[in-house]
Amino acid sequence: MSSAAPAPPPPQPESPSAGGGDKVLAAAQHIVKSLATSKNAADDMIRILSGFDNRLSSITNDHLFPSPDPSSGSGSGSASASGSSASEISAAAAFDAADQLIQLWDATPEALVFEAPEDDVAQYLAAVDVAVEHLARGGPGGARAGVAVQLAMARLEEELRHLMVRHAVPIDPTGLFFSLRRLSLESMDDLDASSEFDAATPHSLDGTPAGSETARGAALGSNPFEDQVFDPVRPEAVDELRAIADRMARAGYSRELADAYCGVRRDLLDEYLSVLGVERLSIDEVQRIEWKLLNDKMKKWVQGVKTVVRVLLAGERRLCDQVLAVSDDLMEECFLESTKGCIMQILSFGDAVTVCPRSPEKVPRILDMYEVLAEVIPEMRDLCIGSSGDGVISDVQAILDRLGDAVRGNLFEFGKMLQQETSRRAMTAGEIHPMTRYVMNYLRLLVVYSETLDVLLADDNSDHDALRNSDDQDQEHLESMTPLGRRLLKLISYLEANLEEKSKLYEDAALECIFAMNNLLYIVQKVKDSELGKILGDHWIKRRSGKIRQYSKSYLRISWTKPLSYFKEDGYGSGSGSGSGSGSGHSSSRMSIKEKFKNFNMAFEEIYRNQTLWKVPDPQLREELKISISENVIPAYRAFLGRYGNQVDGGRNPGKYIKYTPDDLESQLSDLFEGSSVSVNNSRRRT
Repeated sequence: MSSAAPAPPPPQPESPSAGGGDKVLAAAQHIVKSLATSKNAADDMIRILSGFDNRLSSITNDHLFPSPDPSSGSGSGSASASGSSASEISAAAAFDAADQLIQLWDATPEALVFEAPEDDVAQYLAAVDVAVEHLARGGPGGARAGVAVQLAMARLEEELRHLMVRHAVPIDPTGLFFSLRRLSLESMDDLDASSEFDAATPHSLDGTPAGSETARGAALGSNPFEDQVFDPVRPEAVDELRAIADRMARAGYSRELADAYCGVRRDLLDEYLSVLGVERLSIDEVQRIEWKLLNDKMKKWVQGVKTVVRVLLAGERRLCDQVLAVSDDLMEECFLESTKGCIMQILSFGDAVTVCPRSPEKVPRILDMYEVLAEVIPEMRDLCIGSSGDGVISDVQAILDRLGDAVRGNLFEFGKMLQQETSRRAMTAGEIHPMTRYVMNYLRLLVVYSETLDVLLADDNSDHDALRNSDDQDQEHLESMTPLGRRLLKLISYLEANLEEKSKLYEDAALECIFAMNNLLYIVQKVKDSELGKILGDHWIKRRSGKIRQYSKSYLRISWTKPLSYFKEDGYGSGSGSGSGSGSGHSSSRMSIKEKFKNFNMAFEEIYRNQTLWKVPDPQLREELKISISENVIPAYRAFLGRYGNQVDGGRNPGKYIKYTPDDLESQLSDLFEGSSVSVNNSRRRT
């Protein structure tokens, strides 16, 4: 309860006149009726008031409780009597009654005016009006009037606090949050910064969730409260709060009113933020949080910002306009003062995120924060009016700019990471490298934010300069690409260069080709199956598809040239076995044929042992490779077997040299690239 002497009240626009007696009499009647319910009690009170000031001695019971005139059906005689009585009661007498009522309520601080019956509330407010008017008029009794007004204002201040707390509407976060617009973001939970490209701990991101780039159904701009509002105070209390605010402002207690109003609203907004999961964290605390927990907090922040602006702040704006309608300046001051802490709490977390250590997995979350803040700024401008409001908007814009800087910085760091990643552990089966999966799924996530990233990267010419001198790029298409397109192209070029270096870790040149094919095909598929394809263009896809075919040809040459070399004609006898040469020459040719079969068997079985362990995850590529091998090996083997097989059959142990039929080879070849060990001894032997 405030005890400081109030500032001198402003002069009131109205002052009592001879015609104001009705008001004075009505106030006196209300006051006495509030103190007693019987005529005897009223008589006692009249005596008390008369003893307090003899100017009230002329008040009679009839004056305070006029009875209707039985001879008058219209009651006009009663009205005439009231007017006549009013002229006899001075304004000072009315103030004495009002002062007594204020004193009596002050003597019972535990009682609350606005919990009393409606008539009692109206009578107390009438007494306050009389006291304020008496003080504004000045003259004798001014000191008493000042005390009465001070007591009344202190009570009204407490009543205002009590009403706002008692009638506060609790917030239920269930179903309140604005949903994220991108389902794909959930996959970012698997991007573990501690093991980004470590082949020993491959990521589970085998692919981005289907349709992630177009998962915009739960749009970031959607507003589940579009057709409804959140009122932070129950409607039935608003009129009472406005009645208090009007009287405090007119009595010159605007400062006390603002302090009381803002204090309660600040505390309640803090509670709302806590319920919504928006925590108050320092920059140091945010920087120490591990990524998984920080990721959750960033998601809650994104959801919370829209809820705060479109639900809480909008509700506070309406409440301010309703309760503090007595003064536009007071309205704006109290809205900004009461919501400032809430807004600053939101902004401080955003600011803390901008200075966190850089890592690529933060980019989509920071982009979410950037987009949601950019979207609510126009709405905040409508809520925060005036020069002070402009200052709040400037603070919000500053955090938005810093979030944009954080996005650019983290993307730059991601490019450096790709260039500098130098792990020396080769993928033993030539399969897709975890780095390839990580990067391509990451880039597909970035495409979802293409509009925002095009804006943030618009002034960055480094991407264009880095790609302009590349022989691998379609320069005409490069000129027409968006800023994001050029950045994506540069990041993929970093990935390709890194993979080329990793392919050199293989001692087996054929496995090097398998590794290159697997990873390049994965990149191409991720581009073709997403918006990346539109951004990078057909030219880029065709060039990479051509590289895959080149790797396939290189694999066939490296792996199968040696086995097929044993089927070359070198002038030995015909396949009929009835040569015209000498017996020793025929024997020599038979030995050579046997050696050819034997050497082919050895070469084939070595390939089989190794390449059944190799992996080609894509079923189509795997099948195409097997078909290409069969088309090269089976016809050559069948022809050689048909021409020279009978020469071996005529000797001892033909099965030692001719181990396989063409069908046997076909069956064996179907086991290649499955990534599982299959014993060559399980093959069907020729009998």
